[in-house]
Amino acid sequence: MRRLQIALALLALLYTTPLHAVLPDEILSDPKLEERARNLSRELRCMVCQNQSIDDSDAPLARDLRLLVRERLKAGDSDREVMDFLTARYGDFVLLKPPVNAKTMLLWILPAALLFGGAIVLVAALRRRQGAGPDAVVAGGRLSAEEERRIAELLERDPRTRG
Repeated sequence: MRRLQIALALLALLYTTPLHAVLPDEILSDPKLEERARNLSRELRCMVCQNQSIDDSDAPLARDLRLLVRERLKAGDSDREVMDFLTARYGDFVLLKPPVNAKTMLLWILPAALLFGGAIVLVAALRRRQGAGPDAVVAGGRLSAEEERRIAELLERDPRTRG
């Protein structure tokens, strides 16, 4: 019975839809305009939450931006004009997917460069480790005669090492 409950709970999770923060009073009466507004809202970053679209955020600023998008669409702006208006006002940061240009080049290149650099460091460490034999534990490679004599002396005195 317990397994059935868990299976049903997991199945229910698969069929859940993401919640959107769009309130009923924000929804436009024209379904095509509303669809355009929702599509644009999914591409715009909430300036408060920063990792959510304004469509998903319930922050007051996100609501203001959703209303602004809808106002611009009702005024007859194209999707591109709405996006241009918002980027002119808030900068590229308002876009969830910033464009590739000179100002955002580091943003696009840095993750790949870090991944590539990490792979190089990992490969170098693995090669160094493979080349190291059992003697590599000691800084100089092999023990000196004096060190070996001292270890043998200590082992003879220790009752735990006697058989």
